[in-house]
Amino acid sequence: MTSQFYMPTRVVAGRDCVRVQGSLLLPLGGRALVVTGGHSARLCGALDDVTAALTANGQAFEVFDKAVPNPTVDSVYAGVERVREFGADFLVAIGGGSPLDTAKAIALVAAQEVPREALFTGGLRDEALPLACVPTTAGTGSEVTQYSILTNDEAGTKTSLALPCLFPRLAFLDGKYTLGLPRRVSVNTAIDALSHCVEGMLSNLAGDITDALAREGCGRICACLPGLERGELTEAERDSLLLASTLGGMVIAATGTTAVHAMGYSLTYHRGIEHGRANGLLLPAFLRFCARGNASLVDRALSACGMSSVDELEGALGRLLGERERLTEEEIRQYAAKAIQTGNIAKCAVRPTQTDLEEMYRESLG
Repeated sequence: MTSQFYMPTRVVAGRDCVRVQGSLLLPLGGRALVVTGGHSARLCGALDDVTAALTANGQAFEVFDKAVPNPTVDSVYAGVERVREFGADFLVAIGGGSPLDTAKAIALVAAQEVPREALFTGGLRDEALPLACVPTTAGTGSEVTQYSILTNDEAGTKTSLALPCLFPRLAFLDGKYTLGLPRRVSVNTAIDALSHCVEGMLSNLAGDITDALAREGCGRICACLPGLERGELTEAERDSLLLASTLGGMVIAATGTTAVHAMGYSLTYHRGIEHGRANGLLLPAFLRFCARGNASLVDRALSACGMSSVDELEGALGRLLGERERLTEEEIRQYAAKAIQTGNIAKCAVRPTQTDLEEMYRESLG
């Protein structure tokens, strides 16, 4: 079996890298739309650093701070309108996964004038405006993937746009932007990154390169679990988690995600459960399911986490997640029916049926 690895994003990492290496933004264009949420980018200093770099470069910019959690089609098209009014020829995204995914979709739609009704129907050209990303959470890995995950109200779930043009041109990694994150955000984003690494190892598209990246990511995240549990992370741990998040993004850029993400989307859309938390609630049950079909594969993933059993991993996650939400039987059947239709299921090295998905929901949240 052959495997492939492609990740064209240039990654620059280190303290104050945005200001020190800001000239790397020059080839992207002359007018930038800076996409972010309402507050976090300002509070952590990332917005100041980006605008200082753009100013030093002589690049005009406008800030679009209307990115919302679980990005909506409305927020994307509002951003596209600002691109056209301002005449932006590239974008800079600052924030967690939601602003980054919003910016990717804006870059795509602005480059090829996609009607709203055609956004999720396929047939999109591989063309987008250039994009640079500055992550301010350590979880999504969106700064190095070709995915934009948007809320799809018509389908009642979240839907992924996936095109090579959505790979950002640049990613700036500076752990100082994550220093002030609340414990809840730190926990949920770290679990998201861990899920990316573990799911990558359980994908039928995994290879030696992605497994090597996933093992490094798992090791870094699990070394920080005690600090996450206490709510006390050192600067070095914050830097390590951010790097692990990017490694996880590199993994799923090649392998995609599996049933955990497919099942988690309904928890987020219908129940408002944050994405990383949803993954953490479901991951142990998926590992137990996979172990029944390929125990050695699961053992390798657990070994990467420094764990000897699924029970041990579940205990560590449980201490972070606290009391679990509960689903009704009707919800379980409804969510499993949606998850089985996603492309994530075909990527599972051990492929579940709809009945299997229902059992995993019951084990996790029944």
